[in-house]
Amino acid sequence: MKKIIFYSITFLSLALTWSACKKSNYPGGVIGDYVPLYDLRNLYKGSDVTLTNENMFGSSSITGVVISDHSGKNLPEGLLIIQDKRRLGLIRGISIPIGADAAKYVPGDSVGIKVEGAILKRVNGILQVTGISSSAITKIASNVPIPPNRVGSSFILAKPNDYESTLVAIVKAGFEPGAGPNDTYAGDKTINDGFDNFTLHTEATATFANTGGLNFNGNYYGIIFNTIGANGVLKPHQRMRTIKDAVALSSTPDIASAIITGYMADAEGGDGNYEYMQFMATRDIDFEVTPFCVVVTNNAGASSPTGVFPTKGWATGADALKTPVGLVARTYKFNLTSGKVSKGEFFYVGGSSKLINGSKSKSIASSKWIRSKDYTVATPANAPAGNGDGFGLYTTGLFANSGNASGFAIFEGTTVDVNTAPIDVIFVGGGGSLYNAPSVGYKVANTDFYDKINPITLASQPYYRSGENTLCFNYQLPADQGFWNKLGGIYNPSLGKWIKARSQSDINLSTSSTIEDIEGTSLVRILNAVTGEYIRTDTIPPTRLK
Repeated sequence: MKKIIFYSITFLSLALTWSACKKSNYPGGVIGDYVPLYDLRNLYKGSDVTLTNENMFGSSSITGVVISDHSGKNLPEGLLIIQDKRRLGLIRGISIPIGADAAKYVPGDSVGIKVEGAILKRVNGILQVTGISSSAITKIASNVPIPPNRVGSSFILAKPNDYESTLVAIVKAGFEPGAGPNDTYAGDKTINDGFDNFTLHTEATATFANTGGLNFNGNYYGIIFNTIGANGVLKPHQRMRTIKDAVALSSTPDIASAIITGYMADAEGGDGNYEYMQFMATRDIDFEVTPFCVVVTNNAGASSPTGVFPTKGWATGADALKTPVGLVARTYKFNLTSGKVSKGEFFYVGGSSKLINGSKSKSIASSKWIRSKDYTVATPANAPAGNGDGFGLYTTGLFANSGNASGFAIFEGTTVDVNTAPIDVIFVGGGGSLYNAPSVGYKVANTDFYDKINPITLASQPYYRSGENTLCFNYQLPADQGFWNKLGGIYNPSLGKWIKARSQSDINLSTSSTIEDIEGTSLVRILNAVTGEYIRTDTIPPTRLK
């Protein structure tokens, strides 16, 4: 027994001694042959890097799917361009100069490339792995799917290194200025996708350089490259590979005569008769000649009809003749049938109090009110006083101000039924019974937030919460604080689109606030289609800039 104990202790001591003497950084996993392109790009810190097994974390190769296509002769000559998303699901790309052999590879080819001993460096602004021979490249597969990667231009401009040598789709983009009948793709063209202006570059030698008929609105697929500007700053641009990378979405503008620029959904104190909405005209409008209407939707849990989807869309109203008096209707309508507004002028629709922020605040009655109504008046369901213009019951609150969605839309004309789509619309929140596929819900307009047709898949998505139409603004807390919801952006009426998407900025109004607090700080600008000037409404009075 003593011998057994002795040998056990001896063997345990030897094992502990061996493990103590052995030094290892082994993390418990197997080191792969391929270093992710995310990690590879991060090795570059501004000066050339010789790639070694050590600085590539034990790897010696890279792999990815080919995105370059040299048949259109618009990419930098001799560059094989691949991308992967092996680290954190983030797409990263790299360019490899291999000369004429780059043209042998086509999009969808999967390749492995031995890069140990090569040099990572920037050449003409593009990060490249240089010193690679064609024999170091192994084709693994063909026809590998490349899912579309939709990226707003502002994100690329903010982080050009992240998107360099990757294939991106710049979606719903138009040319700035608008393309003429004789314009071609050749050279540097400015496109705008509602996020920012971006450069679309086409070489003079590209097979489609002299192609005309530029899209009014389209998707542009292409590879992002950088040049080095002043102070070493990277300047990104996109290059289509072939003319097939330009996908037309529309050939004519869909111009909204009025756009939504702000709203008061939760005034200081009680909301009844103090909620209102702000719009801006993009052309001169005489509402007596060309009437419009505004519809508000409230999908709070108690809104009638409760617990069901809006089978009549924006025209749902209370959707029941016997709805008990006092319940909130799902939608409430205001008809705009009198008054005039000029292009670039704000106008208002809402409660008859015309106060800026609740019962104790200042009057803004001197502003352009096209329709005001005391929507709180308690009347039977079949009486008109406090009810909507055509549908909707009197209520103490037009907006939900909760987790369930509310919102509003403006329509041309005063007839709204299940098939009617607005010219502009916004939603606040996403909860509640809003959309029941395939054809029950609130129809949308083509805006900075929504698309009737999915611009990538081209599938129909005419309702809020259908397809990709899920964006919304937020409820601002705390409640009853009196936040003015300012929606700032840049709308171009000649293009019929937002060239700078709206963003929500909440201004905490007081009872002493004045009209300048909601009109003088708006960031909405209208581009005059005739003069080419911007009407800036962030000054009092509005000013024009070249």
